[in-house]
Amino acid sequence: MNRHQKEQAVGELAHEFDAAEAVYAVDYRGLTVAQISELRSRLLQNETTLKVVKNSVTKLAAAKADVSSIDAELTGPTALAFVRGDAAASAKILDGFVKESNDILELKGGLLNGKPLTSADVVSIAKLPSRETLVQQLVSLIATPISGTARTLNAILSAVPVQLQKIADEGLIGGNAPAAAAPATETPEAAAPADAPEPDAEAAPAADAEADAAPADDAADTDSTEE
Repeated sequence: MNRHQKEQAVGELAHEFDAAEAVYAVDYRGLTVAQISELRSRLLQNETTLKVVKNSVTKLAAAKADVSSIDAELTGPTALAFVRGDAAASAKILDGFVKESNDILELKGGLLNGKPLTSADVVSIAKLPSRETLVQQLVSLIATPISGTARTLNAILSAVPVQLQKIADEGLIGGNAPAAAAPATETPEAAAPADAPEPDAEAAPAADAEADAAPADDAADTDSTEE
């Protein structure tokens, strides 16, 4: 690599540091070319680029990007995973590959938003829910009260026809209101006590008439006797 190529490589790598959300350093010694290719392919699915560059070039690029805190990881054969996607998802991919390779691949640490990470930190990040999972949980959380409100509205709307029918059956709508007839039902009951004395009043004159008629009959009998 000549000077121009080196400067170009440093510039490109410095751009990767600037653009990455996280950077994970791994020791790839012992992995086959096929395994490295497979790991690179999996990481690309999460917008993560795996680069194998000389440590000297990486240190210059890190210094240019002002992230020299990764220098401690740049010992021995080191590959860097530059994450532009989900940091947790890429950590899961790396941690899973460590297990698949029977610990041939080794996590060394890295950076997250410019802050240094240890290998244990990377493992911890791998245990976090992925961004997609968190989004689904958030959507579910937001949708829950909405669905509850929808169920409540549906219940209210379903109850409206029932209530209207009940009101119609009771004659409060549709021109069948019994409200006007109700007083007529109560009036005879209310009038009964007022009219009750009248039969007695009528009966009294009738009794008097009978009493008056009695002497007339007696007189008739007397006249017939005298004759």
